[in-house]
Amino acid sequence: MATLHTLPSTTNNEVEHRKLGSPDPSEGIEYPDGGLEAWLVIFGSFLAFFATWGVINSYGVFQEYYTTVLLPNESSSTISLIGALQLFFLYGGAPVVGRIFDLYGPRVLLPLGSMITVISLILVSFCQVNQTYQFFLADGLLFGIGVTLVFTPAVAVAGHWFNKKRPFAIGVMATGSSVGGVVCPIILQQLIPKVGFGWAVRVMAFVVMGCLIVSCVTIKTRPTLKSRLGVDAVTAGAGKREQKRISITDLVDLSGFKDPKFCLACATTFFLFYAQFIPYFYIEAYAKYRQVDSVISQYVLSIMNASATLRLLVCLLAVTYGTLNVMIPSTLLSAILVLAVWLPSRGAVPITIFAVLYAPLSGVYIALSPAWVGAMSPPERFGGRIGCMWFFAAVACLAGAPTAGAFVKDREHPGYTWLMLFTGLMILTGGVILVIARVLHSRKIWYKI
Repeated sequence: MATLHTLPSTTNNEVEHRKLGSPDPSEGIEYPDGGLEAWLVIFGSFLAFFATWGVINSYGVFQEYYTTVLLPNESSSTISLIGALQLFFLYGGAPVVGRIFDLYGPRVLLPLGSMITVISLILVSFCQVNQTYQFFLADGLLFGIGVTLVFTPAVAVAGHWFNKKRPFAIGVMATGSSVGGVVCPIILQQLIPKVGFGWAVRVMAFVVMGCLIVSCVTIKTRPTLKSRLGVDAVTAGAGKREQKRISITDLVDLSGFKDPKFCLACATTFFLFYAQFIPYFYIEAYAKYRQVDSVISQYVLSIMNASATLRLLVCLLAVTYGTLNVMIPSTLLSAILVLAVWLPSRGAVPITIFAVLYAPLSGVYIALSPAWVGAMSPPERFGGRIGCMWFFAAVACLAGAPTAGAFVKDREHPGYTWLMLFTGLMILTGGVILVIARVLHSRKIWYKI
């Protein structure tokens, strides 16, 4: 039986790290890779994903209600931009937030982000009809800032507790986004007709608050892995204590761009995030456009998010076969689903099949890309490098939603065909870049990355 070669245990990789001036990511570091304390951290991250991504994955419901009730005079592109702002600030703030996490941990970031997230939802519940700027400020700007302060530490902390099982651990925490994406839309859809939009959003804010309180208690870093670039350092040999002043340049870690594989990870992130969320934003509207049964069209987004929990099984495969080896086929299959299933779909059956299959496959890259970056990074730079990669996601998300909205600006005759073609080709491009990155790592078929 062929054996799997593992990154980063090879001599070539050690040489590469010396050339880049950074230490071997696994040198002299022991990881629990399990245990009660480690899994409590993952549980807290699971709830953080539930609270942040659960709301973000519900934006299809928000967008439909904004379009028909609260902002009927605004174009689809304008309303889509509110959701795009959430993703832009979520990922755009990650380089700085990730670096602050590397230096100081989650002690301040998580409570602050939790408060801002809950306050933003309360403010959304009080926004007035046709007051577009209120929705942009509360649902776009403030909510986006809050969730990046929560989300970035929740992901980066896995690098402190897990190494070999890191893909599975990140997969478990990422499942929280899918569970939240099922629960939050149902909360809104069930409560809006009964108590109104305002109280429905407030109830969801209280659910989010409860989850984030638990996250603030359980998410913590390991003292032995506090950043080697910390504020205080002991000078070797002399035993003298030197103070490290944190400059503006310290808040963003650009050292990863010396590695061409990391550059390809950033390029892949840009293309995939440009289009990957478009089906989440538009599948409910497309189902109604095709006059699908109201029960299915109303819950197709929840069905999509529920099926996304299956990506945990794919993440299990990554532990055995490697993150990149799993991300490549998943991404390419996602593109095929868009072009071969969603594009020609006209009824409830193909739309539902697409929703069930697309969500777990497209979510694999989102779940496993931090583990891929972690394999190329020392733990004290893990948060900063993830943040740099996610900055490209931020730019892509900000541009992607308005681009999609431009395709369907005519509400009577929306251009869904061109929207789907654009989505499929962008995801396919990201898959091709992943293949190139895989070749750079190794041309051996059974090389584990």
